[in-house]
Amino acid sequence: MKIFVSAPRGTIRLLKRECQDCGATEVTSVPGGLDCEVTREALYRICLWSRVANRVFLPIDSFKAETTDALYAGARQIEWDKIFPVSTRFAVDCTLVQADIDHSHFAALRVKDAIVDFFRDKYDERPSVDTEQPDIRINVFIKRKSAQVALDMSGGSLHRRGYREAGGEAPLKENLAAALLMFAGWPKQQALFDPMCGSGTLLIEAALMAADIAPGLQRDHFGLKACSDFDAGLWKSLLDEAHSRREKGLATLGPIRGHDADKKAVRSAIANIQRAGLQAHIHAETRELAETGSLPAALCEAETGLLITNPPYGERISTQGSLRELHAELGRLLRKQLPHWQAAVFTGNPDMMLYQGGIARKVIDLFNGPLECQLFLYAAEAKQNREGATMFANRLRKNLKKFRRWAGREGIDCYRVYDADLPEYAVAIDLYHSDQRYVYVQEYAAPATIEPLLALQRLQAAFSVLTEVLEVPAAHIWFRQRRRQQGSAQYTRVSESHRFHEVHEGPCRLWVNFTDYIDTGLFLDHRITRKLIGEQANGKRFLNLFCYTATATVHAALGGATETCSVDMSKTYLDWARRNFVLNGMNTDKHELVRANCVEWLEQAAADKNQQFDLIFMDPPTFSNSKRMDMTFDVQRDHVMLIKSAMSILAPGGELMFSNNFRKFRLDEKALKDFEIEDISSRTIPEDFARRTNIHRCWRIRHAKRAE
Repeated sequence: MKIFVSAPRGTIRLLKRECQDCGATEVTSVPGGLDCEVTREALYRICLWSRVANRVFLPIDSFKAETTDALYAGARQIEWDKIFPVSTRFAVDCTLVQADIDHSHFAALRVKDAIVDFFRDKYDERPSVDTEQPDIRINVFIKRKSAQVALDMSGGSLHRRGYREAGGEAPLKENLAAALLMFAGWPKQQALFDPMCGSGTLLIEAALMAADIAPGLQRDHFGLKACSDFDAGLWKSLLDEAHSRREKGLATLGPIRGHDADKKAVRSAIANIQRAGLQAHIHAETRELAETGSLPAALCEAETGLLITNPPYGERISTQGSLRELHAELGRLLRKQLPHWQAAVFTGNPDMMLYQGGIARKVIDLFNGPLECQLFLYAAEAKQNREGATMFANRLRKNLKKFRRWAGREGIDCYRVYDADLPEYAVAIDLYHSDQRYVYVQEYAAPATIEPLLALQRLQAAFSVLTEVLEVPAAHIWFRQRRRQQGSAQYTRVSESHRFHEVHEGPCRLWVNFTDYIDTGLFLDHRITRKLIGEQANGKRFLNLFCYTATATVHAALGGATETCSVDMSKTYLDWARRNFVLNGMNTDKHELVRANCVEWLEQAAADKNQQFDLIFMDPPTFSNSKRMDMTFDVQRDHVMLIKSAMSILAPGGELMFSNNFRKFRLDEKALKDFEIEDISSRTIPEDFARRTNIHRCWRIRHAKRAE
């Protein structure tokens, strides 16, 4: 017989090995699963023993089905009485892929009618339809103009083992849990521990695997049993074999233990363990991860062990800070109590894995339902190569000593302490001193020539030393990956914490946010530029174009500007700017915030002969195609037009300070020859950015003096 076996995405190679072990031949990978050739015994074994399969389908016919009438006709000519008796309760499912038929429910009804009509015409009886608990389920797969009809021999998804009735929040499906264990090498290890076990799925699946217990042994229903050719004797012999293997396996089962902070989840775990008949072999209890304390000797003394867990992605813990501490605590548990164990962590929030402090030996992409997830596999702590982490830590300590002294002399609270000094460790690390010390880490995306796993291992090695070297808790470290921003990406909200921290820069008090946006609200490389603006602003009218959070405007106002105008297209950042104004006691009557496209605003301002400014700061983005713009903006292409427009509203004797962060930018001085231009880039690069002198470019631009 030819069958199709489906499985969760990412687990097909595990399924292939299982099917071959059960006796399948001609095993071929196809989208969503495997095509196999099987004997009846192999088919039964796959249904009983596969730990990762979803369903097992036995195709029975295929035909053209361009219309629902053609679908009915094709299904009507199948000899259904040779497949199952009229007393059978059945249901029909239908899947459409680029089909001419556009309604799956109606298509399923037409096939159901065809089956009922077949039996009624031949026997004057009709089988019962039961969509909830049918004896057998018929699957109709229609792709383009063809239909394939198959029997669901598994009788529903095989992940339903029969032991779980009450799950915790967002429990793992049993077959996915089994796949995680297989990828982690279980049951080669002697013991297993899940410190965040939830409803106990990983614990139970681990016990089933280690004790050689068939995952389908407790299922009370299989579709294959409803077929007319069901071999009850063969099925009984396979069940007898499975019961015998279970008895022998349980006698050799090593320690399996689970903890969870959620009492309700642990109660579910204990109930599930009891339903699986494993209460004498698995222990689960309520305990916070930070309160794990000394683990039982049976775990710690095991020569080999596996810590495997599926931590909350954010649903069960309310703040990202808590998640960071959770993963840091998990890392401490492994290093201090189980250094000789391997570890496997399945997560939908991979950035949190940085806080664990380990260096993954492998990362496997999987899905938990529709959610993209990753399984991180770790060798025993004692076997991890930490030479790179030590090298990075030494450089970070050296930099910290240097910049801490410099920042103290200059009265600087926020500064960069590391900026890809070692090319292999391509991160930027900024320190922010507020009520406490905070760390903001940005990873530069690795070039395509670097293997993703190697780039991750280097990043994890760097992260593993941050809390110790910088003397900050994990909850005070934030991470972002720097990518080239497209369009309005700089305005994209990435979180919803609304948590702001007050920092100081010279006389200014400013709000920064480490969680919600791509940037913190304060560009540290423009620190000197903002200071120059504050020193020049006394008695002047100041204009800040592309103002972002208006930090430069705060400097100008506190420097004595008579009035200011700050223009930006983002409501988000203008609201942030308003918060900065309030923090510094600025009167918004004198300090205007304008939400507008800066290019269009300049055109309108230039037409107003009465609107002039003595000092203008303009720091445009490299590129923008925001929905609020009718056209794209490119700083290299459009800077001449932009500068000329700004100069048209610059008062005589005034100054335009123009800067941008496009590394390849070239100022078109020929097109701007009517103005006096001074490149002050080198003077505006702070000492903590001296390693990256092309971080930005900056010019002073004035009207040319007229000859006497």
